[in-house]
Amino acid sequence: MKMAFKSKIKWIALFVLILSMVSLVIHLSITKLSGPYSLQSTLMPAIGFNLTPIFGGDRAVRNKRSWGHVKSLKSLQPYANPRSSYPVPNEKNNGYIYAKIFGGFEKIRSSICDLVTISRLLNATLVIPEIQESLQSKGISYKFKSFSYLYDEEQFIASLKNDVIVVNSLPENLKAGRRRNEIHTYKPKSSASPSFYVKEILPELKKSKVIGLVLHDGGCLQSILPPSMSEFQRLRCRVAFHALKFRPKIQVLGQLMVQRLRASGQPFLAFHPGLVRNTLAYHGCAELYQDVHTELIQYRRAQMIKQGILNDELSVDSHVRRSNGSCPLMPEEIGLLLKEMGYSTETMIYVAGSETFGGQRILIPLRANFSNTVDRTQVCTKQELSDLVGPETPLPLNPFQPPPTKSEEQLKEEWNRAGPRPRPLPPRPDRPIYQHEKEVEADAFFPGFHNDGSGWPDFSSLVMGHRLYESASSKTYRPDRRVLAELFNIIHDNLYHHNNRTWKRVVREHLNKSLSEDGLIRQSLLSKPTTFLSHPLPECSCRIPSAEVPKQVKGNDGRFLYGGEDECPRWMQLSQEDTRSESAVVEEGSDDNSESEYENDGVEQQESDDSRGRSSLTQIPMDQDDEWDPND
Repeated sequence: MKMAFKSKIKWIALFVLILSMVSLVIHLSITKLSGPYSLQSTLMPAIGFNLTPIFGGDRAVRNKRSWGHVKSLKSLQPYANPRSSYPVPNEKNNGYIYAKIFGGFEKIRSSICDLVTISRLLNATLVIPEIQESLQSKGISYKFKSFSYLYDEEQFIASLKNDVIVVNSLPENLKAGRRRNEIHTYKPKSSASPSFYVKEILPELKKSKVIGLVLHDGGCLQSILPPSMSEFQRLRCRVAFHALKFRPKIQVLGQLMVQRLRASGQPFLAFHPGLVRNTLAYHGCAELYQDVHTELIQYRRAQMIKQGILNDELSVDSHVRRSNGSCPLMPEEIGLLLKEMGYSTETMIYVAGSETFGGQRILIPLRANFSNTVDRTQVCTKQELSDLVGPETPLPLNPFQPPPTKSEEQLKEEWNRAGPRPRPLPPRPDRPIYQHEKEVEADAFFPGFHNDGSGWPDFSSLVMGHRLYESASSKTYRPDRRVLAELFNIIHDNLYHHNNRTWKRVVREHLNKSLSEDGLIRQSLLSKPTTFLSHPLPECSCRIPSAEVPKQVKGNDGRFLYGGEDECPRWMQLSQEDTRSESAVVEEGSDDNSESEYENDGVEQQESDDSRGRSSLTQIPMDQDDEWDPND
């Protein structure tokens, strides 16, 4: 009897042990399948950028609602070729134009496009412009010089040979006159009209055979030109999207970064925070931050007022500015919006831009929702980045000698005599890593800040314009920050744990509309009057005939902002038909479980009471749902 009892205990113990082992195996399997992407961002440097997930490539299936193309915009194609009589430039022209450009990357690109256009207008030879910002305040190596640090000079000159004659430098006889300050120099505004150049500058150019331009405003020619100057608008597009190519080393690293971001077989979303100190200071958004960051923003705002850049009061209510849509969306808000749009926590998010004011700490809430949030420092090695910008100038020997030791009484006495603490020093500017191409090639793009209303080009609008030109139907969000600010004010006290379905539906409605024609039209009304490159339609696009009739929207002057594109040439239509046939074959062989109800390519255009797509926010009930879960 005793032996039988012991035998039963052994069998029970063995059974419990087996159950424990099975439970452990299941737990490890679940962990393996649910956490590969969160592991990969941590292990990226250690595994040589091999981002292939542990479970292999079979799971790399695109969610069409999150990544598919916008159906209503598929017929738009890039087409910036001349469409009328367009003579080749003559070497016997009116003279030379040289220029100095000040500003960040977005101002540099827009200014160069305007310079080429002005040179064509005045029948002049353009000297490769000097880019001052990249040399004077960004810590660039001595081995790089101005334009060639960013762009491929040979490509730029060759690409524009049928538009403008471009040379590397002035002739020797004109260089001497420049050294003696004998050349007339102008500082045109970004709103300067073509007639200003024809009436004011052209006579001087013909007389002295050379003039100089100094550009601070991100351009030197008004955004919207008369209908008779459509060819000049297309020239702007050819410069921005074809002639201005980064130097080969930047292009190679950019392509390598895109490959690494897509190494898992999954698409990626590019996000530009727009959290730049100058932007925050200009719009009075200091109170979005705390402590020393607030003081730094206010210090820069005071400088802008003193320099005449800003005509406003120093102290303003940042919360009112945010409600007006004047301030950037914060990373925690972006995380919630992307979550509501159905992006999984494993989504690869690339944080663009060379400066995020507040540093990595400000991005913590976004990384809490999306663990695969990376920037250039995680996608590139330190050596790759150093090779790109060149070695920094070595620091001089430190002559500092430590002061003699002081007693405690002396220190207390000095403390009591000390006045108010000094203003904190501004942070050193980031060394620029211009990542414009990565945002253009991203499968989706979400701006934290665009259409800022300052009249200057902004980075996100530049990227959105480039994406609109290259691939109009790709996922590009164009949110109305004023609408989103009102929505976030509603759930301000319960930001992370609310479960109001009506709120979520309104958010999805708004962001889906921002992807569609409605969002594109709103973008054109706001951005094109100040920056043509942010909305190069209809001049630089054509439309392939389709069953859907596009909306036609005209500006205040009666010209088309959308819907007035020319029909694409026959060869382009045939090429697109071949591409559609290949895509149809691929889709037939794809996963049958993909979302078949995806009819509008992720653009669920539910009509609201407001004709501009702004939903009535006051009607959203904030009663909690019965299924409310604080951990949802």
